[in-house]
Amino acid sequence: MDYVSALLPPAVMAVFFIGLIRVIVKTQGGANKAKEDAAVDAALARVEATHQAPANPDA
Repeated sequence: MDYVSALLPPAVMAVFFIGLIRVIVKTQGGANKAKEDAAVDAALARVEATHQAPANPDA
């Protein structure tokens, strides 16, 4: 029975990992894709705006 207790934790982790991958794959695209893409684009625009801002605002 020692082999069962040795194999059980990796088997349980494998099942949860497969479930996690399935959830990630299922949530890609679909109705939320445009909303997620817009959020990423907005975040990138904010980062680019801060990098392009003048270093000396008094000038």
